[in-house]
Amino acid sequence: MENRIYDENNGLWYARQGEYYILELALPAEEEKSIGIWGQRHLQYLKEHKQLVYLNLLTSGRLNEYLVSIDEEAEDMFFRLVREYADRQGVTEQLKADNQIKWTRMMNNIRSTVEEIVLTDLIYD
Repeated sequence: MENRIYDENNGLWYARQGEYYILELALPAEEEKSIGIWGQRHLQYLKEHKQLVYLNLLTSGRLNEYLVSIDEEAEDMFFRLVREYADRQGVTEQLKADNQIKWTRMMNNIRSTVEEIVLTDLIYD
C-alpha cells in the first residue's frame, strides 16, 4: 500500500496513518507581515469572543492581512485623535517648554482617553 494517494474525484491528497488514509489539509500560503500592538489585541479578542470570524480568516489565509490592516487603521486613528485632542485642549510645544509636568499630565490623559476610544471603536468591535 502506498503512503500517499491522490483522489481524482475530489482533487485531494490522502496520507496513510496506520491502516487508514487521512485527508491532508494545508492552509493557503500567506505573506507574513509584522503585527503591532493593536493587531495583537484584536487577534486576542477574535480568539476569545469571535471564534467563527477568527477561524474563517485563518482558514482562508487572510488573517495576517486583516490584522495588519486593523493595526494600521488603529495606529492612524490613535495619532490623529491625539493630535486633535491636544490642539483642542491647548497642549502645545510652548506649554511643554514652560511647564513640562503639566504638559506630561495632559498628554497622558489625552493618550489614555484616545486609547479607550480606539479599543472601543476598532479593536473590541
